[in-house]
Amino acid sequence: MDHDRPQPAAMPLSDEQAAIAAYRLIQDAYTPAAVTSYRDTSPLQTVGSASPVAQPGRPPMSQRATDASALMLTAGIVSIPIGGSLSLVLYTLGGVDPAVIGLCVAGGVLVLGGIAKVVSALKAVVEAAPPAEQHHHYNAPVHQEHHSVSTETRGLIAKTVNRAS
Repeated sequence: MDHDRPQPAAMPLSDEQAAIAAYRLIQDAYTPAAVTSYRDTSPLQTVGSASPVAQPGRPPMSQRATDASALMLTAGIVSIPIGGSLSLVLYTLGGVDPAVIGLCVAGGVLVLGGIAKVVSALKAVVEAAPPAEQHHHYNAPVHQEHHSVSTETRGLIAKTVNRAS
């Protein structure tokens, strides 16, 4: 290629020479022979002597901690529109008695508590149902043992009691 020859600095290019030089530069840029990057395909070392360095961003933590962190961030973001809309409603209802607001909030909590009681009572009824009758027929001497374990958990700080029978 003869376009690699250096041009004298004092001689300006004519319009025709400038157009030819520009055309050659564009052609060279779009040819496959023009190398613009290099990828090293040699395998990376799996063990080295350098100590690990914390990377920028979120600190390294377990998957469970990451999930809990994302859940807390989501709950924090979701609470903003809820609190804002509640504040707007309370601001527009400025003449409402605070006792009425307290009763409304307490009523919601009581409804949720009642639903929890109904669900736990239904669960107790289902668990208290008698087991299906079992029939076993054997043609040889059989020694059969039957053990059952009853588990009961109570309290805010859970205390579990296991009883074997």
